[in-house]
Amino acid sequence: MMDGHRESAPLRLMACPDWVYLLREFDILYRDGSDGGSRAIRSHRKRVRDALARVVEGNPDMAGRQAAAKPVTAHLGRALDIGERGAVQGLARALSRVSGQLTWEYGYEKVPKALAEKYAYCEVLGPRGPVLSERLILGFVLFAPKTTYPQHSHREIEESYVSVSGSWSENDAAVYAPGSLILNRPGHEHRITTADLAPCLLAYAWVGPPDMLSTPGMKLTAPRRARMAEGI
Repeated sequence: MMDGHRESAPLRLMACPDWVYLLREFDILYRDGSDGGSRAIRSHRKRVRDALARVVEGNPDMAGRQAAAKPVTAHLGRALDIGERGAVQGLARALSRVSGQLTWEYGYEKVPKALAEKYAYCEVLGPRGPVLSERLILGFVLFAPKTTYPQHSHREIEESYVSVSGSWSENDAAVYAPGSLILNRPGHEHRITTADLAPCLLAYAWVGPPDMLSTPGMKLTAPRRARMAEGI
């Protein structure tokens, strides 16, 4: 007889097909997209693919994270609608299947009020899950229209953004459309701005040492904090 009080075994990735399909879309994104002739981007894409393959092959446990919204997630439906008509439509559709299970958060201990209304991110694979991994983080960042995400950097973490929906600029250097990939090397200072009329949804990947991925210590660069106190 089974013990009625025994806890059930945790779900594993392969028992959750919607999450498997979402990770497959990340693999497609980092496998089939262009590296633009950049050796650094080509190497980064391979690191992400290889790390993701190891995670999927290991069929990890799923962490039971509580779904959580932030003010900016009111724009998620529109961002997905736009994304499903664009260059990264497969990833947008796969994300829509799990949109009600996402844990949106800020990542900073103190978030200026103006930014708290216009930004949030959700991790889909990483140290805290829902798909557990120690050496790779995959997730999404959502921005409301007309947002400035202030100057910041990530110590020992290599980061890429791929636009799923909406246009955006990094360090006022160019305008990036859906499908564009930006690579930020460890310690690189960067600032993001978004268009006036549409939300922006970015997929991101972080590669780095496990201790840094588990506790990245996210901080806004000091000069930008003063500007943000006055509003985005």
